[in-house]
Amino acid sequence: MFKFFPHTEEDLQAMMEKAGVERLDDLYAQIPETIRFRGDYQLPSEMSELEVRDLFEKLGSQNKQLTCFAGFGVYDHYMPSVIPSLLQRSEFLTSYTPYQAEISQGTLHYIFEYQSMMAELTGMDISNASMYDGTTAAAEAMMMAVAAGKKVNKVLVSAGLNPKTREVLDTYALHQGIELVTISLKDGVTDLNDLKARLAEGGVAGVMVQQPNVFGIVEDLTGFAEACHEQKALFIMDCVAADLAILKTPGEWGADIAVGDGQSLGIPMQFGGPYVGYMCCTEKLIRKMPGRIVGMTKDNRDQRAFVLTLQAREQHIRRQKATSNICSNQSLMALFVTIYMSLMGKQGLKEAAQLSYAGAHYLCDELLKTGRFSLAYDRPFFNEFYVKYDGDADTLYQRFIEAGILGGVRYEDGFLFAVTEKRTKEEIDNLVKMAAL
Repeated sequence: MFKFFPHTEEDLQAMMEKAGVERLDDLYAQIPETIRFRGDYQLPSEMSELEVRDLFEKLGSQNKQLTCFAGFGVYDHYMPSVIPSLLQRSEFLTSYTPYQAEISQGTLHYIFEYQSMMAELTGMDISNASMYDGTTAAAEAMMMAVAAGKKVNKVLVSAGLNPKTREVLDTYALHQGIELVTISLKDGVTDLNDLKARLAEGGVAGVMVQQPNVFGIVEDLTGFAEACHEQKALFIMDCVAADLAILKTPGEWGADIAVGDGQSLGIPMQFGGPYVGYMCCTEKLIRKMPGRIVGMTKDNRDQRAFVLTLQAREQHIRRQKATSNICSNQSLMALFVTIYMSLMGKQGLKEAAQLSYAGAHYLCDELLKTGRFSLAYDRPFFNEFYVKYDGDADTLYQRFIEAGILGGVRYEDGFLFAVTEKRTKEEIDNLVKMAAL
């Protein structure tokens, strides 16, 4: 059975007559013959389903599965096995976007639940219906601050932001006329005095910091929101979603916008994606928020129903007036983290975070005992930390790989190690043993 209806010869003839051509090749008449490809495509011969499965099994077996102690924005958390089964239910696994509410109640319902959970997790008033990933969510927050700022185009960004996120911000800012200014670090954390000095220069639409920062340090952000608001700038926090089960939320810090990646909420690392970006904000900024928001109402039979409430996108209004040009959202991945949070519950999320915290501190203590490592900054950290190594770091990293260990992330002249609830004491001890050689 076709997933689509192919054109018949009669269909093709009718379309060509309408286009004023006799043959399909006439549609490409303007392409010079010298640049046309006339050879045979190097395509493999057809295979049966069994042969295709066997081919991909062999390709997959070439991947070397390593015990992961790397983080840097992507974390190896546990995924309950029931999630894939629920994801594939027909009321959820629907085509594209829920424009027609009457046939999209399953999709709209889980997006509503996602929004509710993310708003509670971040301590913010409003959540949108998810975004592509954490880096583009940060870029949208940057543009949102400028849109709300009225004739100001400067955004201050902490040097503690993940460099991958900063690169995306730079790309977006270049084509949006936004000036990005870096706030310096002092002893591994964002310098509040430098922030205040740059705010005093004026013209600032927003300030973005990361929590925990790129070094895994949990920053004390006391006074940050107040300093921003005194200069009428928005305070933006970029946070690892799972860490908010224990850490002080953006809402508690007084943030106006909270963004980040939801990958840590059970989504497998899966070679870099797909993931899901989240964005939450205060109620007063709701009409500046990109994407869409799902609301709950009642129909004419007084039954609960879900609808798209706000969706100021380029499909509906003039492109230059749209809050964003996001053309879709990661709603299937939003469903993933919604099921994950539902299964784990508040206590489960806290326990996973506590195990990650305990494992990271145990690993750190054991590495320091070897005498070969030292903490780059004597600051509180959560489940990720940055250490310097007294030796050839590249050689050690390769030794980890050969032992079946993804030994952190090589960063500058040291290592960023991350631990999640999946890492056992035996695995941690094995890493320390290899590091002490």
